[in-house]
Amino acid sequence: MEFFRHRPECGRRFHIKLESKKLVEVERESEPTKSVTNLYGGSIAYSAAPAVFVVQEGKPIIIDREEFQYAYKCKHCGHEWSEKHIEKHREA
Repeated sequence: MEFFRHRPECGRRFHIKLESKKLVEVERESEPTKSVTNLYGGSIAYSAAPAVFVVQEGKPIIIDREEFQYAYKCKHCGHEWSEKHIEKHREA
């Protein structure tokens, strides 16, 4: 794949080529979901009755985190460098 980017060495904009994309790390984690409901439904600040809340746990959200290492090469001078990028995907 070829496109324009700024070189990290001099900051000039040149035509570069993506030499490789390598998966470095994959991490999967789950995040719990919760919903909070006020049983009285009114304003808590002005109510004489104590506030009653219901906390319900829902289905957890799965988050996949993938770390890639991209290797680039400048078509103008041949300078090569690499960068790491993180991609996150959420599953409900």
